[in-house]
Amino acid sequence: MIEWDKDPIWYRNVAGALLFLAGLVALMGIITAETLYPGYHTGENMISDLGGSEPPNSVIMQPAATIFNATMMAVGALFIIGALLLHRSGMRRSVTVPMLLFGVGTLGVGIFPGNTGTIHALFALLTFFAGSLTAILSSRVLTPPFKYASIVLGAIGLSALLMAIFLGDSNPLSSLGDGGAERWVAYPIILWAVGFGGYMMGNGAKPADQP
Repeated sequence: MIEWDKDPIWYRNVAGALLFLAGLVALMGIITAETLYPGYHTGENMISDLGGSEPPNSVIMQPAATIFNATMMAVGALFIIGALLLHRSGMRRSVTVPMLLFGVGTLGVGIFPGNTGTIHALFALLTFFAGSLTAILSSRVLTPPFKYASIVLGAIGLSALLMAIFLGDSNPLSSLGDGGAERWVAYPIILWAVGFGGYMMGNGAKPADQP
């Protein structure tokens, strides 16, 4: 049974460890699935193709699909728990709420792979938007230089997402292919997760009542 009367620093330490682990698991899980997917190209293939490509002619390649989907579910669960622990520590809701949504989105990506179509796309959009927003808003509880690094990483991911949605073929990142452009959204969030988790483990966060 979890003891809920710990010092706020304890919650932040544990949450930091979970978020650091989430970033590590996400990165290594994607890399592992890519190596086990014959003919996979990071420029041409979307990240979610690892779990199952879009319908109507969906391709599900094993064991890559199982590894990727399990990775996303694990990462989503780690972020959900991490967000709840940070909320318990007194962390600002402007950080914990989008982080919780990020975890829910990532969990949904794993439960509903790319071959499920629209529902997967909605969870993927939630993941990318909430993840980028969390990185930006987390700067409110951070100190320099990571404060500014979080803003930059979140802004990169959010800008890449918005350009992909609204600019289409005019997207400056389109020359990288669909997969390359998507990685400009996903990888900054993963890097932020690793950094933010390390920061929390170092007890660096300001109390939630500070500006």
